[in-house]
Amino acid sequence: MTKLRQLSIRLLPALFVGLLLAGPALAEEGENFPRAGTDITDKASLQRGAQLFMNNCSGCHSLKYLRYSRMAEDLGLTEEEVQNNLNLHGGKFGDHVEVSMTEDGAKQFFGKMPPDLSLIARVRGPDWIAAYLKSFYLDESRPVGWNNTVFPNASMPNPLWQMQGLQHAEYGKADAGGDRPVEKLVLATPGAQTPEQFDQTVRDITTFLEYAGEPAALQRQDIGVWAVLFLAFFTFLAWLLKKEYWRDVH
Repeated sequence: MTKLRQLSIRLLPALFVGLLLAGPALAEEGENFPRAGTDITDKASLQRGAQLFMNNCSGCHSLKYLRYSRMAEDLGLTEEEVQNNLNLHGGKFGDHVEVSMTEDGAKQFFGKMPPDLSLIARVRGPDWIAAYLKSFYLDESRPVGWNNTVFPNASMPNPLWQMQGLQHAEYGKADAGGDRPVEKLVLATPGAQTPEQFDQTVRDITTFLEYAGEPAALQRQDIGVWAVLFLAFFTFLAWLLKKEYWRDVH
Protein backbone atom coordinates (compact mmCIF):
# COMPACT_ATOMS: atom_id res chain seq x y z
CA MET A 1 0.00 0.00 0.00
CA THR A 2 2.89 2.32 0.75
CA LYS A 3 4.41 1.80 -2.69
CA LEU A 4 1.03 2.36 -4.34
CA ARG A 5 0.59 5.60 -2.42
CA GLN A 6 4.04 6.78 -3.43
CA LEU A 7 3.33 5.93 -7.06
CA SER A 8 0.03 7.86 -6.94
CA ILE A 9 1.77 10.92 -5.53
CA ARG A 10 4.35 10.81 -8.32
CA LEU A 11 1.69 10.44 -11.02
CA LEU A 12 -0.55 13.27 -9.81
CA PRO A 13 1.56 16.12 -11.27
CA ALA A 14 1.83 14.32 -14.62
CA LEU A 15 -1.93 13.72 -14.65
CA PHE A 16 -2.62 17.38 -13.84
CA VAL A 17 -0.37 18.59 -16.65
CA GLY A 18 -1.96 16.12 -19.05
CA LEU A 19 -5.44 17.43 -18.27
CA LEU A 20 -4.30 21.00 -18.87
CA LEU A 21 -2.85 20.08 -22.25
CA ALA A 22 -5.76 17.87 -23.27
CA GLY A 23 -8.41 20.57 -22.72
CA PRO A 24 -7.31 22.92 -25.54
CA ALA A 25 -6.56 19.98 -27.82
CA LEU A 26 -10.08 18.60 -27.44
CA ALA A 27 -11.61 22.05 -27.92
CA GLU A 28 -9.76 22.57 -31.19
CA GLU A 29 -10.34 19.08 -32.57
CA GLY A 30 -12.22 19.22 -35.86
CA GLU A 31 -12.01 23.01 -36.10
CA ASN A 32 -10.01 24.51 -38.95
CA PHE A 33 -11.47 27.99 -39.14
CA PRO A 34 -9.10 30.96 -39.57
CA ARG A 35 -8.43 32.90 -36.40
CA ALA A 36 -10.88 35.74 -35.87
CA GLY A 37 -8.26 37.97 -34.26
CA THR A 38 -10.65 39.40 -31.68
CA ASP A 39 -9.61 41.42 -28.63
CA ILE A 40 -12.35 42.21 -26.12
CA THR A 41 -10.10 44.80 -24.43
CA ASP A 42 -10.23 46.91 -27.61
CA LYS A 43 -13.05 49.33 -26.73
CA ALA A 44 -13.05 50.95 -30.17
CA SER A 45 -13.70 47.55 -31.77
CA LEU A 46 -16.39 46.79 -29.19
CA GLN A 47 -18.14 50.09 -29.88
CA ARG A 48 -18.06 49.55 -33.64
CA GLY A 49 -19.24 45.98 -33.18
CA ALA A 50 -22.14 47.08 -30.99
CA GLN A 51 -23.20 49.63 -33.61
CA LEU A 52 -22.95 47.07 -36.42
CA PHE A 53 -24.83 44.42 -34.47
CA MET A 54 -27.67 46.75 -33.51
CA ASN A 55 -28.05 48.07 -37.06
CA ASN A 56 -27.81 44.76 -38.90
CA CYS A 57 -28.59 41.90 -36.51
CA SER A 58 -30.75 43.06 -33.61
CA GLY A 59 -33.89 43.21 -35.74
CA CYS A 60 -33.99 39.40 -35.62
CA HIS A 61 -31.57 38.32 -32.88
CA SER A 62 -31.77 39.28 -29.22
CA LEU A 63 -29.10 39.44 -26.52
CA LYS A 64 -31.42 38.67 -23.64
CA TYR A 65 -28.63 38.29 -21.07
CA LEU A 66 -27.12 41.72 -21.76
CA ARG A 67 -28.56 45.04 -20.59
CA TYR A 68 -28.12 48.37 -22.33
CA SER A 69 -26.89 49.87 -19.07
CA ARG A 70 -24.21 47.18 -18.66
CA MET A 71 -23.14 47.72 -22.26
CA ALA A 72 -22.76 51.44 -21.65
CA GLU A 73 -20.64 50.87 -18.55
CA ASP A 74 -18.32 48.32 -20.16
CA LEU A 75 -17.94 50.05 -23.53
CA GLY A 76 -17.36 53.53 -22.08
CA LEU A 77 -20.58 55.03 -23.46
CA THR A 78 -23.07 57.43 -21.93
CA GLU A 79 -26.75 56.68 -21.46
CA GLU A 80 -27.58 59.22 -24.15
CA GLU A 81 -25.20 57.61 -26.65
CA VAL A 82 -26.66 54.17 -26.03
CA GLN A 83 -30.29 55.28 -26.17
CA ASN A 84 -29.80 57.36 -29.32
CA ASN A 85 -27.47 55.09 -31.28
CA LEU A 86 -27.82 51.53 -30.02
CA ASN A 87 -31.27 51.15 -28.51
CA LEU A 88 -33.30 50.85 -31.72
CA HIS A 89 -36.35 49.17 -30.15
CA GLY A 90 -37.44 51.85 -27.72
CA GLY A 91 -36.60 49.94 -24.57
CA LYS A 92 -35.55 51.44 -21.27
CA PHE A 93 -31.89 51.96 -20.40
CA GLY A 94 -31.99 49.10 -17.89
CA ASP A 95 -33.74 46.64 -20.23
CA HIS A 96 -32.19 43.61 -21.87
CA VAL A 97 -31.46 43.72 -25.60
CA GLU A 98 -34.64 42.27 -27.10
CA VAL A 99 -36.05 42.22 -30.64
CA SER A 100 -39.11 43.96 -31.97
CA MET A 101 -39.99 41.06 -34.28
CA THR A 102 -42.94 39.04 -33.08
CA GLU A 103 -42.91 35.24 -32.96
CA ASP A 104 -45.71 35.05 -35.55
CA GLY A 105 -43.78 37.32 -37.91
CA ALA A 106 -40.62 35.27 -37.43
CA LYS A 107 -42.45 32.04 -38.27
CA GLN A 108 -43.89 33.65 -41.39
CA PHE A 109 -40.51 34.86 -42.66
CA PHE A 110 -38.07 32.23 -41.39
CA GLY A 111 -40.17 29.31 -40.16
CA LYS A 112 -39.22 29.90 -36.52
CA MET A 113 -37.95 32.56 -34.14
CA PRO A 114 -34.29 33.39 -34.79
CA PRO A 115 -32.10 32.29 -31.87
CA ASP A 116 -30.82 34.54 -29.13
CA LEU A 117 -27.10 35.24 -29.61
CA SER A 118 -26.08 36.03 -26.06
CA LEU A 119 -24.04 32.84 -25.72
CA ILE A 120 -23.21 32.09 -29.35
CA ALA A 121 -19.53 32.95 -28.87
CA ARG A 122 -19.26 30.58 -25.90
CA VAL A 123 -21.04 27.77 -27.74
CA ARG A 124 -19.47 28.11 -31.20
CA GLY A 125 -16.37 30.20 -30.57
CA PRO A 126 -15.32 33.51 -32.20
CA ASP A 127 -13.53 31.76 -35.07
CA TRP A 128 -16.75 30.02 -36.09
CA ILE A 129 -18.74 33.28 -35.96
CA ALA A 130 -16.25 35.13 -38.16
CA ALA A 131 -16.14 32.29 -40.69
CA TYR A 132 -19.94 32.07 -40.73
CA LEU A 133 -20.40 35.78 -41.43
CA LYS A 134 -18.02 35.57 -44.39
CA SER A 135 -19.47 32.39 -45.92
CA PHE A 136 -22.85 33.42 -47.31
CA TYR A 137 -23.51 32.87 -51.01
CA LEU A 138 -26.47 33.17 -53.36
CA ASP A 139 -28.48 29.97 -53.72
CA GLU A 140 -31.79 30.06 -55.61
CA SER A 141 -32.75 26.64 -54.27
CA ARG A 142 -33.10 28.03 -50.74
CA PRO A 143 -36.33 29.76 -49.56
CA VAL A 144 -34.50 32.98 -48.63
CA GLY A 145 -32.17 32.84 -51.64
CA TRP A 146 -29.01 32.40 -49.55
CA ASN A 147 -26.91 29.56 -48.24
CA ASN A 148 -23.82 29.24 -46.09
CA THR A 149 -20.83 26.90 -46.31
CA VAL A 150 -20.16 26.93 -42.55
CA PHE A 151 -23.81 26.29 -41.62
CA PRO A 152 -25.42 24.72 -44.71
CA ASN A 153 -29.12 25.35 -45.34
CA ALA A 154 -29.44 27.96 -42.62
CA SER A 155 -32.76 29.81 -42.94
CA MET A 156 -31.08 33.19 -42.84
CA PRO A 157 -30.18 35.78 -45.50
CA ASN A 158 -26.82 37.51 -45.47
CA PRO A 159 -27.33 40.55 -43.21
CA LEU A 160 -24.06 42.13 -44.39
CA TRP A 161 -24.44 41.65 -48.14
CA GLN A 162 -24.42 45.38 -48.89
CA MET A 163 -21.01 45.69 -47.27
CA GLN A 164 -19.56 42.39 -48.44
CA GLY A 165 -21.15 42.12 -51.88
CA LEU A 166 -22.63 39.05 -53.57
CA GLN A 167 -20.77 35.76 -53.50
CA HIS A 168 -21.37 32.83 -55.83
CA ALA A 169 -20.35 29.24 -55.22
CA GLU A 170 -18.14 27.15 -57.45
CA TYR A 171 -19.09 23.49 -57.15
CA GLY A 172 -17.02 20.35 -57.42
CA LYS A 173 -17.90 16.98 -58.90
CA ALA A 174 -21.05 15.27 -57.73
CA ASP A 175 -20.66 12.60 -55.05
CA ALA A 176 -22.38 9.19 -54.93
CA GLY A 177 -25.60 10.80 -53.73
CA GLY A 178 -25.63 13.35 -56.54
CA ASP A 179 -24.73 16.30 -54.33
CA ARG A 180 -22.10 18.74 -55.56
CA PRO A 181 -19.92 20.13 -52.76
CA VAL A 182 -18.99 23.81 -52.70
CA GLU A 183 -15.27 24.11 -53.46
CA LYS A 184 -14.90 27.86 -53.05
CA LEU A 185 -16.79 31.16 -52.99
CA VAL A 186 -16.20 33.90 -55.54
CA LEU A 187 -17.08 37.55 -55.00
CA ALA A 188 -19.08 38.28 -58.14
CA THR A 189 -20.46 41.70 -57.19
CA PRO A 190 -18.34 43.88 -54.88
CA GLY A 191 -20.02 45.55 -51.94
CA ALA A 192 -19.62 48.95 -50.33
CA GLN A 193 -16.48 47.79 -48.49
CA THR A 194 -13.20 46.36 -49.68
CA PRO A 195 -12.36 42.81 -48.51
CA GLU A 196 -9.97 44.28 -45.93
CA GLN A 197 -12.64 46.65 -44.61
CA PHE A 198 -15.18 43.83 -44.46
CA ASP A 199 -12.74 41.66 -42.53
CA GLN A 200 -12.57 44.45 -39.93
CA THR A 201 -16.37 44.69 -39.87
CA VAL A 202 -16.67 40.96 -39.19
CA ARG A 203 -13.94 41.16 -36.54
CA ASP A 204 -15.77 43.99 -34.76
CA ILE A 205 -19.10 42.12 -34.70
CA THR A 206 -17.38 38.96 -33.52
CA THR A 207 -15.56 40.87 -30.79
CA PHE A 208 -18.84 42.34 -29.55
CA LEU A 209 -20.55 38.93 -29.50
CA GLU A 210 -17.58 37.46 -27.63
CA TYR A 211 -17.97 40.24 -25.05
CA ALA A 212 -21.76 39.74 -24.87
CA GLY A 213 -21.21 36.06 -24.02
CA GLU A 214 -19.29 37.00 -20.87
CA PRO A 215 -19.27 40.71 -19.98
CA ALA A 216 -17.58 39.92 -16.68
CA ALA A 217 -14.45 38.85 -18.58
CA LEU A 218 -13.36 42.49 -18.76
CA GLN A 219 -13.46 42.89 -14.99
CA ARG A 220 -12.06 39.42 -14.40
CA GLN A 221 -8.87 40.23 -16.26
CA ASP A 222 -8.31 43.33 -14.14
CA ILE A 223 -9.10 41.47 -10.92
CA GLY A 224 -6.83 38.61 -11.97
CA VAL A 225 -3.78 40.87 -11.96
CA TRP A 226 -4.46 41.96 -8.37
CA ALA A 227 -5.18 38.37 -7.34
CA VAL A 228 -1.80 37.23 -8.65
CA LEU A 229 -0.05 40.12 -6.91
CA PHE A 230 -1.84 39.24 -3.64
CA LEU A 231 -0.77 35.59 -3.92
CA ALA A 232 2.82 36.62 -4.59
CA PHE A 233 2.80 38.95 -1.56
CA PHE A 234 1.15 36.29 0.63
CA THR A 235 3.75 33.72 -0.49
CA PHE A 236 6.51 36.11 0.51
CA LEU A 237 4.91 36.61 3.95
CA ALA A 238 4.53 32.85 4.39
CA TRP A 239 8.19 32.37 3.53
CA LEU A 240 9.21 34.98 6.12
CA LEU A 241 6.98 33.30 8.71
CA LYS A 242 8.43 29.87 7.95
CA LYS A 243 11.95 31.28 8.20
CA GLU A 244 11.13 32.80 11.58
CA TYR A 245 9.62 29.56 12.96
CA TRP A 246 12.51 27.40 11.80
CA ARG A 247 15.27 29.81 12.78
CA ASP A 248 15.96 28.05 16.09
CA VAL A 249 15.34 24.51 14.78
CA HIS A 250 18.55 22.61 14.08
